[in-house]
Amino acid sequence: MRLVEIAYRLTDTRPSREQFGLTQQMRRAAVSIPSHIAEGHSRHTRPAYLHHLGIALGSQAELETQLELTIRLGMVSAAAAKDCEQQASLVGRRLHALVQSLQRNES
Repeated sequence: MRLVEIAYRLTDTRPSREQFGLTQQMRRAAVSIPSHIAEGHSRHTRPAYLHHLGIALGSQAELETQLELTIRLGMVSAAAAKDCEQQASLVGRRLHALVQSLQRNES
């Protein structure tokens, strides 16, 4: 959830012309991460949970890519994006570890 909060604060500084472009994509990707984790967990089966964790990982990768794009396009400085980049990376590492743990315990 912290990543979503950081992404929303970072995208609040965008120009209004960007309101429905990359800004919305970043917000959707950020919200998708905890949403899919919660949805998968609520299914109460390991395969469903792993499926939704995979989707969450995809959204996390999307967010990192979109963040890099916003820096390259000059919409935000690398310094301003640093907290979001670090949090996205941390979330990705934790998700990968969770997936690996669930897959190990599956056998």
